[in-house]
Order: sequence, then structure tokens, then C-alpha cells
Amino acid sequence: MAKLLIVEDDESVRTLAARALERAGHAIDIAADGAQGLSLIQAAKGGYDLVVSDIRMPEMDGIEMAIAAAALFPSMKIMLMTGYADQRERAEELNGIILDVVQKPFTLAEIRARVERALICFA
Repeated sequence: MAKLLIVEDDESVRTLAARALERAGHAIDIAADGAQGLSLIQAAKGGYDLVVSDIRMPEMDGIEMAIAAAALFPSMKIMLMTGYADQRERAEELNGIILDVVQKPFTLAEIRARVERALICFA
């Protein structure tokens, strides 16, 4: 079982991902935007096995959050999600910080598989 943080502003996507990953046996915390996600990361002292975040969100986007989290906790594993091609290109500039970018929409099986791969391959 891994401790995961899901950061997603769309409540339905956040709930879907959280439930899918809880059913896979993981402990899940959730945040509605990057600022809240960064606060949870700081409160946990970087203690998440993986952070799964949307890129495009209000207040602080997933890329800003990832850069800030990596500055504080360089070994933190972060995976991003997006439904926008231009956001995916922005994420490509974060080699060494981001493990993977999941294209939305995704299936429950796909998000579980991508998270498992990230946890195993980058352990």
C-alpha cells in the first residue's frame, strides 16, 4: 500500500481517481488545487509515495506545484494528468521532476496501471 496525493480541481475526476486507487489498496489524500496540494505536501514533510496532479488548475497549476514540491523534497515522485496537448508540452520541460504524464480522459484501469508502474519503476 502506498500513500498517494491526488490534486485535481474537477471534483468528478478527483473522486473517480481517488476511488480507483483506494480500491487498489492505496491510502489517498486529495486536494482541489495546486496550492492546497503543496500545503498537504509540506504538512506531510514530503511523505507521499506519489503525487498525481492535474496540470491545469486555478490558483496554482500542477507544474508550479511540482516545481515547488521538488525544490522542497527533491526525491518526491510526481505524475501529471492533462487533457490539453499544450499542457503536455509544458510538462516535457520537467524531466527529472515528473515521472509520467497521463492523458485525460483515462479509464480506471489505466490510472491504476500508470500509478502502479510509477511506484514500481521509480521505487
